[in-house]
Amino acid sequence: MAPFNRIESFNNTEEMMHLAVEASPNGMVMTNREGFIVLVNSATEKLFGYSRQELIGQPVEMLIPKRFTQKHPEYRESYIGESKTRPMGHGRELYGLRKDGTEFPVEVGLNPVETGHGIFVLAAIVDITDRKHAEKMIHLAVEASPNGMLMTDKNGTIVMVNSTTEMLFGYRREELIGRPIDILIPESHRDNHPDLRENYLRKPSARAMGHGRDLYGLHRNGKEFPVEVGLNPIRSPQGMMVLASVIDITERKHQELQLKTALKEKELLLAEIHHRVKNNLQIIDSLLGMQSDMLANETAVSLLRESQNRVKSMALTHQILYESSDFANVDFSSVLRALIGNLEYSYALDVSRISVNIDTDPVFLPIDVSIPLGLIINELCSNAMKYAFGEDDSGVIEVSLKYIEPGMLQVYIADNGVGIPEEFDLENSSTLGLQLVHLLSEQISAELIFQRKEPTSFTLRIPIEAD
Repeated sequence: MAPFNRIESFNNTEEMMHLAVEASPNGMVMTNREGFIVLVNSATEKLFGYSRQELIGQPVEMLIPKRFTQKHPEYRESYIGESKTRPMGHGRELYGLRKDGTEFPVEVGLNPVETGHGIFVLAAIVDITDRKHAEKMIHLAVEASPNGMLMTDKNGTIVMVNSTTEMLFGYRREELIGRPIDILIPESHRDNHPDLRENYLRKPSARAMGHGRDLYGLHRNGKEFPVEVGLNPIRSPQGMMVLASVIDITERKHQELQLKTALKEKELLLAEIHHRVKNNLQIIDSLLGMQSDMLANETAVSLLRESQNRVKSMALTHQILYESSDFANVDFSSVLRALIGNLEYSYALDVSRISVNIDTDPVFLPIDVSIPLGLIINELCSNAMKYAFGEDDSGVIEVSLKYIEPGMLQVYIADNGVGIPEEFDLENSSTLGLQLVHLLSEQISAELIFQRKEPTSFTLRIPIEAD
């Protein structure tokens, strides 16, 4: 029977409560209706620095700073009248008083305990010094932020601002706390703001506000100024809050405007330069044309025509750049087509017998590659048109401009004409055209490969640096 009696004794309600109270990590203090301490646990001893013998039978006010003790009996009587579980001091900051006289912030939960001797009150006490310290650090960080910091509740009511916000908007914080956030938003943007706020609260996340839109703040004096806003959801006991970081970007906008203006001026200058270079080259082309009209020697006329085509090749590049919105890169596909068209006209190519097929990727090249490459293509296509076919022959000239791999451009020019005689030294030719091809290929670091016949072809592989 002894074990059974021990189990019955262990199940005694008062003993179970005593064990639970003693094991609690929080300070636990029980008082009677008159406010005298009847029970404490070891956590309370550590928290306040008293032994339990020093606490039992003493008024609970000995654990409360003196500035709060006068009203405490009144609060205690009021609570016993309610007799329900709730936090103590709602809306007020509570402090405990240690034996050594130091104070520390606490959080207290109250629970009524009905016994045969009347209602007792069990208080659970938590030392929130670390939490208060963390809150203070957060407050200092927010206050010291160079950005305006505002916190609003789910209804858009301002509950916190920092000093930077006061400077940005011209209000004192007392004038902002409790006011709707709309007072800081220009009237033209206010109508949509409630919907935008509701949408944000449905899926709250840390993100920039107004992505893709220009945002403005409204100063107290009525002046609007451009802002950048970052939003952060904050979960609190009072519900979802939104912390907004506000930056005045007036200076940035001013710098962007200056940059855009300078860029526009640079674009106009570059356009004018390309226009003038093109015009000067066209004058040279015209002078060469006038000179050739005054000559009877066919060889001299042919040499002048070749020089004209070279000048036109360079002029075409500047013409396309002048018409382009991007002066850093030339639309070389357009240059190539215009260049072939010019050569067909210059050599009066009989397109019923000889066709030129062009196959090109969209290719954009810097001007320091475009002009040499244009001259190379001019020479190779000119030679094909002049020498590949007899007077009654027909055939095809193939011109291809393709990326064979990232960063490697290939130019392929071929014809199915008579071919190049074996005795003709392509490597060490004395003709100006082929000398130019070799020199310019080296200038743009191109690999030049040729085939004499079936078909006659020239292949250039040019390394192109990625932007």
